[in-house]
Amino acid sequence: MTINKAAVIGAGVMGAGIAAHLANAGLQVFLLDIVPKDSNNRNIIADTALQKLLKSRPPSLMHRRNAKQITTGNLEDNLSCLAQVDWIIEAIVEKADIKKSLYQQIETVRKTDAIVSSNTSTIPLAELTDAMPETFRQHFLITHFFNPPRYMRLLEIVSGEDTLPETVSSIEDFGDRRLGKGIVECKDTPGFIGNRIGIYWLQCAVLEAIELGLSVEQADAVMGGPIGFPKTGVFGLLDLIGIDLMPHIMSSMGALLPQNDDFHRINHVPDVIATMLEKGFTGRKAKTGFYRIRHVKGTKTKQAINLTSGEFHDAVRPKLDCVTAGKSGGLIALLEFEDTGGQFAWRVLSRTLNYAAHLVSEITDNIDAVDRAMKLGYNWEFGPFELIDQLGTEYLNQRLLDDGIKPATILRSAGAMYRTTGNSAQQKTLSGQYQPVVKKPGMMRLEDITENSRPVAENASASLWDIGDGVACFEFHTKMNALDLDILELLEQSISVVQNQFSALVIYNDGQNFSAGANLKFLVSAIKQQQWNTVENIIMRGQYVFKSLKYATIPVVAAPAGMALGGGCEIILHCDAIQAHAELYTGLVEVGVGLIPGWGGCKEMLYRWHTNKKRPQGPVPPIVQSFETISVAAVSGSAAEAQEKLFLRGGDEITMNRDRLLSDSKVKALALSQDYAPPEATEIKLPGPSGKATLDMGVDHFQKLGKVTPYDQVVANQLAYVLSGGDTDLTEALSEDDVLTLERDAFIALVQQDGTLARLEHMLNTGKPLRN
Repeated sequence: MTINKAAVIGAGVMGAGIAAHLANAGLQVFLLDIVPKDSNNRNIIADTALQKLLKSRPPSLMHRRNAKQITTGNLEDNLSCLAQVDWIIEAIVEKADIKKSLYQQIETVRKTDAIVSSNTSTIPLAELTDAMPETFRQHFLITHFFNPPRYMRLLEIVSGEDTLPETVSSIEDFGDRRLGKGIVECKDTPGFIGNRIGIYWLQCAVLEAIELGLSVEQADAVMGGPIGFPKTGVFGLLDLIGIDLMPHIMSSMGALLPQNDDFHRINHVPDVIATMLEKGFTGRKAKTGFYRIRHVKGTKTKQAINLTSGEFHDAVRPKLDCVTAGKSGGLIALLEFEDTGGQFAWRVLSRTLNYAAHLVSEITDNIDAVDRAMKLGYNWEFGPFELIDQLGTEYLNQRLLDDGIKPATILRSAGAMYRTTGNSAQQKTLSGQYQPVVKKPGMMRLEDITENSRPVAENASASLWDIGDGVACFEFHTKMNALDLDILELLEQSISVVQNQFSALVIYNDGQNFSAGANLKFLVSAIKQQQWNTVENIIMRGQYVFKSLKYATIPVVAAPAGMALGGGCEIILHCDAIQAHAELYTGLVEVGVGLIPGWGGCKEMLYRWHTNKKRPQGPVPPIVQSFETISVAAVSGSAAEAQEKLFLRGGDEITMNRDRLLSDSKVKALALSQDYAPPEATEIKLPGPSGKATLDMGVDHFQKLGKVTPYDQVVANQLAYVLSGGDTDLTEALSEDDVLTLERDAFIALVQQDGTLARLEHMLNTGKPLRN
C-alpha cells in the first residue's frame, strides 16, 4: 500500500513530534485532538502544538516550511478527514478504555484499507483490539516511536494474530525509506524491547548509585562513555527523558510482567526521586532535575543534586581511577577495578546484560533485534550481546555465579554471540546454534566490506576501498574525521588509482560525523613557529587536491552525514554530486577561528550563487549571498536547509535512512558514470572594490548594532576582499585559480594576526568560538 497522507490523533509532545516527522518525509498530515471545554478556538490543542513545533529545540521540523504540510483540527469537527488518509496514528493517553473508544470512532470513517496504529508501549495489542471487527484488526498494529521522533531512529513494530502481512510490510517499508527508521519487530510483551531493557538499566543504575553512595556526577562518568552508553550518563539521560515518566512506565510494566521477572526486584521509587517529583523537579522540561543550571552575575553554573540530602551543589567533573583503567585496559579492566566506581559498573552492567539475555525468545526471536533496539532507541554504541562478546561468555558466566546470580540459558552454551563465517555474519540462537544476521537489500555500511577485505590503498588517516561494481569508496578515519595532510596525500593518490581502475568514486565513512573540518592542532603549531611557508603549502595542497577531485575523469559523489564543517564542507562542494543523509549539518565555519575558507570554499560558493537562476540579477547579489553565508558561519540544520543555502544543488539527493546512504551513493555514482565527462573550467566576473564597499557597509551597520566584534571586522574585511574579486573590475574575467589565489593570500594574512591565534587556541581548548 502506498502511503501519501496520514493523520495523528493526540497533539501532545509525542503526537506532535510524529506529525512533524511525517511532514519531514513529505506527507500531508492531519493533527487532531479533543475540543477543550470553554475554548473559543476548538482546535486550540493542535494549533498550540503546531506553534510549539516551530519553536522546539532541537527542531522537530527539518525545515520550517514543512509546517505547512500539517493541518490542525479536532475530533468532533474534523473526524471525517480520516477518510482521506492512508495511515492513522493514535498517540493519546495510555488508557486502554479511551483508546478503544477512539478506535470505534475511527472505524466509522476510515478507508477499508487504511492502516491504524497505536504509539503505545505499555498496553498489549490484543487488549486494544479485542472488541474491534476483523477488518480493523487486519489493518492494525503498534508503531512505537522514540522521543524525539525526528532524531531517535528506533521504530518498534508489533503485529497481532490477525494483522495482514501487507499491513506490516507497508509500514516497515515506509518507516525505513521515508522516515529513516531502524525497524525492529517485537513480540507483544510489556515495554517491547527498548523500554523493557532500557528502563531496567536506568532503574538499576539509580538504585546502585544510591546504595554505593556515588554522586550523580560519578555515576554518570562511569555509566556513560567508558562503556559506550550515552555521554549524558543515566541521571543526565533521565533528566532528558523526564523523571516523572519513569514511575508511570514502571507501574505499567510491573502490573503486566510475571512475578518471577527480575524487574520486580528494582521496581520501587527511591525517596530522593519521590521528593524531587513532589517539588516538580522533573528534568530538563522543568529546568531542574538531577542537574540544573544557575545564572549568577552573568555566569552559568551547572549544579547537581545530592542523592542523600536532596540539596544541590556545584557539579564537578570527577576523576575516577576505574575510568582511567577502562580507557587503557578495556571494559574488563573497568569492571574489575577495585573502587566504588568499578563495583557500580559491574553491578549495573552484569545485571543488565544477564536480564537482556534472559529475555531472548520472550521479546523477540533473535539477539540482533535486541542489539539494534538498544543502539537505535537508547543510543548505546554497542548492544547488550555485543557487550557480552567484549567480556566473553565464560568470564560473564563465572562472575555471575560468583555473585550468586543464575546466568541466562544463552550465556551457558559455548561460543560468542556473533561470529563471521566467510562473508556471512551469524548470530547465536537460544539453542546454541547460529543463524544468519539478515539485512534488507540496500542496507550497507562500510564496516560490512572492511571486515572481510583489504583496502586498495591506505595510510594512518584514510583508506580506499573497492565496494563493488566498479565503484571505489574513500574513507577518512581520524578523530572526528578531521582532515590532515595524510588524508590529502591519499586522496590525491586515490584520484589517480580510481581513474585507472574504477568507474566512479564515493567519499563516505561510517562515522557519526562526516568531518569536523581541518585538523587545527597542526595549523596552530605552524603558526606559533611562524612557519608561514608551511601554512601556505597546506593551503595550496588542499586547493590542488580538491580541484583535482572536481575535474577528475570519473564522477565523484560525496555521501555526508552528521557534521561536514569547514574543510569537510569544502570537500563535498568540489564533488560532482552529493547524496546527503537527511541529518546533515554542513557549513563553512572558518570565521569562528579567525580564518576564511581556504580550500576553495569561497570559490565554490561564489560559483553556486552566480549560476543560481533564482537569485536577483547583477554582479553584486552572488557576492552578498556568499558573504552572508560564510561571514556568520551558517550551518544547515538538516539536508533540506543545506539545499536552501546552496551547499546542495538541484541534482543532489537526500537519503532518510542512514543505513542506506552508502548504497544510495553507489547507485548515484554508477548512474553518473554512464557517458561521464568532467565539468568544463569556467570563469567569473566580480565587481571588485565597488562590491567590497557594499559588503563593508553591511558590516559597519551590524557593528553599530553591537552584533560584530572588532576582530569579526578584521576577518570580514579579508572575506569581502576575496568574494568581491580583489582589485579586479567587471571587465575582467577571473579563473578559478585567480579566486584560489585570493583565498590563499587572505588566509595567510589572517594566520599572522594575534586575534586568529587567540581564536584557534580557544576553540582547541574549549570547543567553543571566541568572540574577540
